[in-house]
Amino acid sequence: MVLTVFILNVQCALQFIFLPYNFMWAYELDGVSGRVALQGIGVAFLMWNVTYPIVIFNPAKYMMVYGIVLIQQLVGFVGESYLLTTIPLEHYILRESIIRFIVFDGAGFVMMVIPFIALLIYLKREKTHKRD
Repeated sequence: MVLTVFILNVQCALQFIFLPYNFMWAYELDGVSGRVALQGIGVAFLMWNVTYPIVIFNPAKYMMVYGIVLIQQLVGFVGESYLLTTIPLEHYILRESIIRFIVFDGAGFVMMVIPFIALLIYLKREKTHKRD
């Protein structure tokens, strides 16, 4: 699940960085400043995802980092949800664009938290069995 979210995040980041003009309209951006703003968001997405690969390769060993990944995802969901409340209704295209991020980050959080909880339960059982 973490790999799936990672791939989608990186895909979005790379599109924002290398194809910003394809998405600027959805955020009511234009010109050089709009291009650079969207590319900057793409760079921020890449920064956000630096922690994912070690979780993907060994989630049990890096449970703390896995927790950080979940918190990052939750911050995205909450932050985007807040932003939506600040966008006037007449900006429906912008609102729809933010809603897509809210849905993605919310679904990504749920997708990743379920295996996180399952792994916590498994590791606790393993620890208990080793003591017996």
